[in-house]
Amino acid sequence: MLTLYIINSCDTCRKARKALEAKGLPFNTHDLRKDGLSAGLLEHILERVPLVDAVNKRSKTWRDLSQEEKDAFDTSARQLLIKHPTLLKRPLLEVDDTTLIVGYRAGDYDHLSG
Repeated sequence: MLTLYIINSCDTCRKARKALEAKGLPFNTHDLRKDGLSAGLLEHILERVPLVDAVNKRSKTWRDLSQEEKDAFDTSARQLLIKHPTLLKRPLLEVDDTTLIVGYRAGDYDHLSG
């Protein structure tokens, strides 16, 4: 079954959810803010998506980090992501054991079938 990793208040996440519902595809949701981001889940994500592609450096959370945190990001990325799950790009759609789609634009899920 598909798993959609979201932040409930995110507009793009809402669009992704509606796209899956419109296709009639069953999926689970995991709210990264409400349900959390464990070290195990983060590793699960990073095994499928390179760190550079998973981090949203345009987010308010990134802008709010101290300069020291940004400078040390290469060595402390995992700790910062667990502390601030909103640093992850979203939504993240886990399609199968190896495929994770990062972000959402109209048409991104057109190839999926139930």
